Amino acid sequence: MAYEIPVTQARAEFADLINRVVYGGERVVVTRHGKPLVALVSAVDLERLEASEEPAEEEIVSSVSKVPEAAPAARERQRFGIAAEHRGPGVS
Repeated sequence: MAYEIPVTQARAEFADLINRVVYGGERVVVTRHGKPLVALVSAVDLERLEASEEPAEEEIVSSVSKVPEAAPAARERQRFGIAAEHRGPGVS
């Protein structure tokens, strides 16, 4: 659970908030009009967050690269009235 504090109060207590995050292990959410604006987290928490994002990006790229390119089937060409199809150079 994060400690919430309005931005005006956070300005006045910034040094104390840093100490709470670094030494107390707290997470601080700074709010404006009751809505979350920014969060103060320790460098260790930030490293964990960034590390957890990296594998997800790699998984997406590898998943997309495994999708085979589909060639239109003769039945589909006939169904949609496709008379011709593009073939790369050197393909007959």
